[in-house]
Amino acid sequence: MRLIASDIDGTILGHDGRISRRTVDAFAAAAEAGVEIVFVTGRPPRWLEPIREQLGHAGTVICSNGAVSYDLGAEKVLGSHLLPWETVEKVRGIVKELDPQSYFALESLTGLHVEEGFFGSRTPASSASVVPAALTPVIADAGIVKMLAVRHTGNADEFLELVYPHIGGLIGVTHSAPDLALLEMGARGVNKAVTLAKYAAARGIEAADVVAFGDMPNDIEMLGWAGSGYALASGHPQALAAASLVAPRFEDDGVAQVIESRLAELRLA
Repeated sequence: MRLIASDIDGTILGHDGRISRRTVDAFAAAAEAGVEIVFVTGRPPRWLEPIREQLGHAGTVICSNGAVSYDLGAEKVLGSHLLPWETVEKVRGIVKELDPQSYFALESLTGLHVEEGFFGSRTPASSASVVPAALTPVIADAGIVKMLAVRHTGNADEFLELVYPHIGGLIGVTHSAPDLALLEMGARGVNKAVTLAKYAAARGIEAADVVAFGDMPNDIEMLGWAGSGYALASGHPQALAAASLVAPRFEDDGVAQVIESRLAELRLA
């Protein structure tokens, strides 16, 4: 175990915005033992305060499902994979034709852009200051790293099943919201595993020496790539099916339990 790569939401961070004391201590012990730690998330760079404040992490974070590599300490984008406006426009037209009650948002390197109707009746506190407006080509000037599509009925699995056959050849599609029909789309061929593999290779770390944790479909590629990919027992069925290993449930500090066990093995070795 030379590198720990962990998802954030639903893996180490709860709906209350807290990371358990046991998990904080486990990551601290791993760092003290010389294990490198990188967080790999669907979140954009501006939503990383929980790991900075609660874990004291100031290193690299792989954001937006692999589309952005970010230096949290320096608050600097290290690399990005951008979506061209032509792709955004084409995908939006196809999805809208399949489901006229779908709404869209774009995540750029400078912020979130949402159209009217995207939030529906629930505006998250983290986006309270975002004013809905028409999505126009000028947004591409800021560098589009993620496209979001939502419908306010059904679930994400159903929404993905509807649209993927029609847009899968144009754009990467996944989801990570457990209770919302929200799809996350990025540059085709880019995912958490692709960017994590480049990060590890640059440090001379092979996949066999990586321990990864996740709980949702956007973690599938990462869990399959890592030498030890753990899906949390409380995670999505597709994540569990893709992973070779299962960690205890989030509610039972599953990530902390695995890290503690593996550190004990290192000490014995």
